[in-house]
Amino acid sequence: MIRFENISKQNSHRILFLDSSAALNRGEKVGLVGPNGAGKTTLFRMITGEEAPDNGQVSVEKQVSIGYFNQDVGEMAGRSAVAEVMDGAGPVSAVAAEMAELEAAMCDPDRDDMDAIIARYGEVQARFEELGGYELEGRAREVLAGLSFSQEMMDGDVGKLSGGWKMRVALARILLMRPDAMLLDEPSNHLDLESLIWLEGFLKAYDGALMMTSHDREFMNRIVTKIIEIDGGSLNSYSGDYEFYERQRAQNEKQQQAQFERQQAMLAKEIKFIERFKARASHAAQVQSRVKKLDKIERFEPPRRRQMVVFDFPPAPRSGEDVAVLKNVHKGYGGRAIYQGLDLIIRRKERWCVMGVNGAGKSTLLKLVAGTAEPDSGSVAIGGSVRMGYFSQHAMEVLDGGATIFETLEGAFPQANQGSLRALAGCFGFSGDDVEKKCRVLSGGEKARLVMALMLFNPPNFLVLDEPTNHLDLDTKQMLIKALAGYEGTMLFVSHDRHFLAALSNRVLELTPDGIHQFSGGYTEYVARTGHEAPGLRG
Repeated sequence: MIRFENISKQNSHRILFLDSSAALNRGEKVGLVGPNGAGKTTLFRMITGEEAPDNGQVSVEKQVSIGYFNQDVGEMAGRSAVAEVMDGAGPVSAVAAEMAELEAAMCDPDRDDMDAIIARYGEVQARFEELGGYELEGRAREVLAGLSFSQEMMDGDVGKLSGGWKMRVALARILLMRPDAMLLDEPSNHLDLESLIWLEGFLKAYDGALMMTSHDREFMNRIVTKIIEIDGGSLNSYSGDYEFYERQRAQNEKQQQAQFERQQAMLAKEIKFIERFKARASHAAQVQSRVKKLDKIERFEPPRRRQMVVFDFPPAPRSGEDVAVLKNVHKGYGGRAIYQGLDLIIRRKERWCVMGVNGAGKSTLLKLVAGTAEPDSGSVAIGGSVRMGYFSQHAMEVLDGGATIFETLEGAFPQANQGSLRALAGCFGFSGDDVEKKCRVLSGGEKARLVMALMLFNPPNFLVLDEPTNHLDLDTKQMLIKALAGYEGTMLFVSHDRHFLAALSNRVLELTPDGIHQFSGGYTEYVARTGHEAPGLRG
């Protein structure tokens, strides 16, 4: 269906692809993986024709429809979310827009041309029905509901939605379109756990071809049946899910390393013989023969090691046994009660993950514990010797755009010497000249890593984390999980990443309309006991 044949592509001075080939066949579900900046988005843009390879060819079969979702959603305003979603479905969207205008005109009793409006409305309505418009609107609402839209949000002006909700509208357009091939660039960003699980089911049932990137390994692992990896300019294909790819890649690296080491040992032995006997006339023929043999040998390369971000958590000081105690907490916003008499004790070394549907109060709980919000009544007490580190999306927004990474660290820790600050920056993936980057040009993932560096320089013994893995790539996320697994302190966190939840939690706080439920045991035990991966999905 879509083929990459010996493509080469250079971006500025960086080679992204070099004589690389791969294919997306009908019905395949492919995960596209590679480090940030490897060229995943460029590959999508070459399929859609927005970019061309420098050499080689990208071919798409005739009459194949392609739906492309990326993070750049463009301007949206002036119509409802439902109308915006239906707009991707072709001619019916224009008919729906005219129907809406005529309906508005019919509500004006002072119009002189009411008969003409009613006549035209009948024609337009017939055309809308002929094009399957009513079924389409139903499907559009179904998709938006799956992505956690309320009826009010569906019918409200899309321009009033936040950037994250507009992303969902753009994604819904592609899903409603049901093209022959879907290209989804990070569709799991900005989704809560309920929406993520719904999207997972939708994509599993989708019978077209799919190529997607995602920083959520669990999400990708459950959908894809093939991996295309961008590695050092080449496209490597693996049949299987993401876990199989990881195992196969590790095995290939191990074999390549063993092959390289065997050849190095053989070469050393041959060179030693040549050096030893090159001056002896009696061995001249043997020496010459071995020199020629070495010249002809195809040299094996050692496996390329990806540069991994390594988080280094210094030991945190010990806190008291009761880290945070919430008693009879009431909290509401705009007349809506979020908490009514919440009691919670967080003890040393407990790792609480907070779960609940959108608007259940997950972030509010973290703010109450962190002290950035006050309860309407009741008390929130932080225990003795507790040093808290609070990670929120707001912390990323208040970074000084005009300051460099190094200046930001230096401003936060004026007593620290340059060497220790550079070492800190290096631990969080900012090496060499990277520390001179201005905060305004940083990606979401880079901002998240910088905020973590600021938080963890003097290690807290209580981490309060609100979606810490948003914007982090797969490798960085895995390193964070590995580091937090060895962390000796206490944790309270919200995350929609199931791998993160399963790896790190040992307590679950579930916020539901029926009340608040506490589970001893982590996320994996919670799923086993409830049979559901997220609140709100129970039958």
